[in-house]
Amino acid sequence: MSKLSANDGQTATALIDNKLAELGDWRGDILSRMRQLIHEALPDVVEEWKWMGTPVWSHNGIICTGESYKAVVKLTFAKGASLPDPARLFNSSLDGNVRRAIDIHQGETLDDKSFKTLVQIAAQFNAAAMKTKAKKAM
Repeated sequence: MSKLSANDGQTATALIDNKLAELGDWRGDILSRMRQLIHEALPDVVEEWKWMGTPVWSHNGIICTGESYKAVVKLTFAKGASLPDPARLFNSSLDGNVRRAIDIHQGETLDDKSFKTLVQIAAQFNAAAMKTKAKKAM
C-alpha cells in the first residue's frame, strides 16, 4: 500500500522506486532488498515519502525509514529503543532514548529472518501503543 505524495501526485511507492533506480549501486540494491523483506514481513505495510525524500514504512505508526549515504544504508526504527533485539541487529544510534538504527555497509548482509521478525515486533509495538492511546482517550 502506498500513500499519495505531494511530489507531482506520484505515490510514495513510485517515488521510492525512482530513488532506488537513481542510486543505481550497492546502496540501491541493499535498500531494495530491505524493502522486499519489510513487505514480506508485513504485506499490508504502508509506504510513505517524507522529509524531502526519505522512504518510510508504516504500520499503525512508523516502523522504519530507509536512508542512503555515501558509505552506508541506514534503517532507522522509530521506536527501536523500546524493541527487543535478540539478534542484535541494531548497531547505530544506540545511545538515544527512542530510535535505534541498523547501518549496512557495502558487502554486508543481515539475517533475513531476524530482520523480518524485528519488523513484525515493531508493528506489534505500534499496534499496542495505539490501543493504549485509544483507551486513555475514553
